Amino acid sequence: MDHEPAVTPPDPRDAGFKSLEARVARIEAYLRLDEAAAVQKPATAAPGSDEDLEFRIGQEWFAKVGMAALGVGVAFTLSLPYAGLPAAAPSAVGYALSAGLFLLARFCPPHLEVVSGFARATAMALFYFSGLRLCFFGERHALAAGSAAAGLVLAASAAANVAIAYRRRSPWLFGLALVTGYATSLAAGSPAFGLVLVALFSLAAAAAGARLGLPALIVTAMPLAYAAYILLALGNPLLGGAAQFAAVTPWAPAVVLVCLAAFSMGLLRATRGDREAMMGNAAIFLNASVGFLVYLAHTLACYQEVFVAAQVGASAVLLALAFPHARQKDGIGSFVCAMSGFAALSFAIMKATHPPDVFVWLSVQSVIVVAMAIWLRSRFIIVANFVIFLGILASYVAVAGEERGISIGFGAVALVTARLLGWQQQRLELRTGLMRNAYLVVAFFVFPYALYHLVPGAWVGLAWVGAALLYYAIAAILHNPKYRYMAHATLLLTALYLCVAGISRLEPLFRNLSFLVLGAVLVVVSLVFTRLRTRARARGQGGSNAGPPGAAGGQGTS
Repeated sequence: MDHEPAVTPPDPRDAGFKSLEARVARIEAYLRLDEAAAVQKPATAAPGSDEDLEFRIGQEWFAKVGMAALGVGVAFTLSLPYAGLPAAAPSAVGYALSAGLFLLARFCPPHLEVVSGFARATAMALFYFSGLRLCFFGERHALAAGSAAAGLVLAASAAANVAIAYRRRSPWLFGLALVTGYATSLAAGSPAFGLVLVALFSLAAAAAGARLGLPALIVTAMPLAYAAYILLALGNPLLGGAAQFAAVTPWAPAVVLVCLAAFSMGLLRATRGDREAMMGNAAIFLNASVGFLVYLAHTLACYQEVFVAAQVGASAVLLALAFPHARQKDGIGSFVCAMSGFAALSFAIMKATHPPDVFVWLSVQSVIVVAMAIWLRSRFIIVANFVIFLGILASYVAVAGEERGISIGFGAVALVTARLLGWQQQRLELRTGLMRNAYLVVAFFVFPYALYHLVPGAWVGLAWVGAALLYYAIAAILHNPKYRYMAHATLLLTALYLCVAGISRLEPLFRNLSFLVLGAVLVVVSLVFTRLRTRARARGQGGSNAGPPGAAGGQGTS
């Protein structure tokens, strides 16, 4: 009996696969991927081959060298004296040649893009040199060097170059334009006008770099701006002035602050992505450090009468710059700007006060630094401030002829700082336990040192016992065992002092009194701890043991 072949039912997965293929085909048809794949790319030489190297040399490098040679040759030609021609004739020829090069770059075919780019750069340089020829070079000049008209012509030429470079969005054209701009600040006869140009071109570079997302523009402008300012502050030796710092104008140092702020904000907005983060951090560091050093050197050399006010102003600007940088992840801008700002404030304090009072104000500044570091959420500032605080304390101990109570202030600052760090730890989620302990250790050593020098020798032991009782009181109020440990250590230090120095140096009355007071305090503290421990065990048998005073209320903060 013949059997008919079994009919296999259709697999639903095959239908789904065919439907998926149909959808992919429609997408390819819409995007015209098959047409793009059918287009054959022109055959080119393999990268790194001799033919490719010859192509780059012939098309690119010959164009660069050729355009540069043409520009230099024309510039030398225009700088020659022409007795039979009007004074402005060489510049007119230069402007005409520059216009021709601009037209060549404008209408150059796309495959000659390399030539057009260098033609445009040569045109910009020649355009600016033609303005220089109006007032420099040759025997006769159409405009007097240093006159207002000459300065305006050169500034307009440099501004036009900046506008062209910005329109082309070309970093290296912008660098060329900035060179002409800062050169104008030196070529202008008026130092005040030159300083204004330095500020304006710095603002333009920062704005362009931020808008185009090109931090390289700002990195290029920074050394040019500060170099131009230094030359102007030195009396512009390029034009024959004496190379020494001079008070060019009453507001000259403010130009440095303008440049510093412009570059800092420009770098903050121009740096985008991890690839540029390292360059941005390095540029921000150099901008703040170099800018402040230039500002400090000029004000210290020529503005002694207003030095304090100038440093306070710089501190305000730098500290204000730290706040926008604090929002940048993995950036060092807030740290660099804040530390530079506090450095300026320190210089103002050192100028306004004299030792040993200066150490009081510097220690108070330390608390302000920590408060701002917490606000900015910067652990780096907290660590750096602690190192500086130790340096100030060591300097005071080294230079102080006699103790006048300032050490007590250092100890109080250490305690206040530790308390501030602990108070703000939970709200700002800062892990500052190590630094709190470090400040408490400083306070532990500073207070006995201060009391040893302030009170008569017979009362030292009693004064240290009083400090220990104060620590116990703070521990009970704040529910913090760290102050209790400081009290324990202070009592032990007192006992060691009485055993070593008290027996041989103190009079019998004060020696006996010190031992009696110390012993009574130790016995009372022991009884208090024993009673509290007994209560804790009675409350929680089988549970966790409660600690001594301060533990029942929680660990607390420093």
